[in-house]
Amino acid sequence: MSADSMARSVSRTVGVDRVRALQRVLYRCAKQDQGRRFHALFDKVARSDVLERAWREVRANRGAPGVDGVSIDAIEGSGVGDFLDELANRLRAGRYRPRPLRRVHIPKPGRPGQSRPLGIPCVADRVVMAAARIVLQPIFEADFHPTSYGFRLQRSAHHALETVRTTVNWGRTWVLDADIQSCFDEIDHDALLGQIERRVSDRRMLKLLRGWLRAGVFEGGIVSAIDAGTPQGSPISPLLANVALNMLDEAWAGGGQQRLGVLVRYADDLVVLCASEQQAEQAREQAAAVLGLLGLRLHPEKTRIVHLARGADGFDFLGFHHHMRESWRLPGRWYLQKWPSPRAMASIKAKIRERTSRSLAHMPLEHTVENLNPVLRGWGGYFRYGNSGQKFDTIDSYVNQRLAMLASTKHGLRGWNWTTQFDNEWVTSLGVHRFSGTIKPTTAYASR
Repeated sequence: MSADSMARSVSRTVGVDRVRALQRVLYRCAKQDQGRRFHALFDKVARSDVLERAWREVRANRGAPGVDGVSIDAIEGSGVGDFLDELANRLRAGRYRPRPLRRVHIPKPGRPGQSRPLGIPCVADRVVMAAARIVLQPIFEADFHPTSYGFRLQRSAHHALETVRTTVNWGRTWVLDADIQSCFDEIDHDALLGQIERRVSDRRMLKLLRGWLRAGVFEGGIVSAIDAGTPQGSPISPLLANVALNMLDEAWAGGGQQRLGVLVRYADDLVVLCASEQQAEQAREQAAAVLGLLGLRLHPEKTRIVHLARGADGFDFLGFHHHMRESWRLPGRWYLQKWPSPRAMASIKAKIRERTSRSLAHMPLEHTVENLNPVLRGWGGYFRYGNSGQKFDTIDSYVNQRLAMLASTKHGLRGWNWTTQFDNEWVTSLGVHRFSGTIKPTTAYASR
């Protein structure tokens, strides 16, 4: 019985759409037979319902045009149905060829003056990548380990953070704070494809993936070849990174490294929580050895070993700074707490400054608040899980200052007037999102 016919049966029985049913069947088959290699996957990428789902995902993420200059709005204007039909025909006929990535440099959040390269695929390539991810994700999801939290269904950064908190509180206070140097740019193509071929034998699917990895980068009028790395910024890049780094998760689960410490990985961000300094040193050696097989390396300056006991030191992970503090209820007992890191604070302040610039004084304040609130809600929604009260008060005060400065400029007043005329009550009356009272207990994300 083929996967398609099984998917139709699941769709009728369970009442889910055919794409979701296909994913369930692929996951179940992969989970039941861990040695199975799938040989008929490319035809599913070209299915109309899979491409339609992929288009909806790409459209929701928006994004800039690639090297061909074709935007999402342009495709919607000319007809999405015709665009997807032509794309499906090119895939089935073997005429689809990926275009080079358009290289852009975007600022690093919280790091003024620093940027990171990003490759933007064409919209057509993004749709096919999303379709391939829809098909491949459930197969590799069956192999992924509990130590991995990034870009996976029903897992989040907060699950990883809660695992860190509970593990440290149980006594593992030595931390390998590891930084993989240029992970998305340096993954060895042969090693990555070798990991993929453990599950995929479909030659057309492998050719498709190989084409994306070697499509090249367009910058300054020149197309440069890519010898390593994944197309960062593409829909399939997180899955490819997880497939490659699953080698580290497997080594930790099956090679006895678990005795060294608890690995917590979110994409290319990882920490190992250990009971002693010696274990942390050994964990660094083991991690470096496994990553070397993928063409990767630990950053010699950013990778460090931290001792948390009794608040001796702290580390940053997934946007939070982690530090042990003594309990005021139980003197002598120390517990791990977390709050927004200096980099996260600098990032949100930069976004606030951008949206409350004095150059916007000619605009209605309601317009400024409308642009500011989504940023505040998004940032606060992530960082409210933890011990962020003091940092939240700092941002509330900063928003007050910036809006008072803007209002003073608007009305031709001297000074900021943020403690007199444009005070906290005035800011609240504008409908500005406030962080006060929004903290949630971390146990809302219990470790699974």
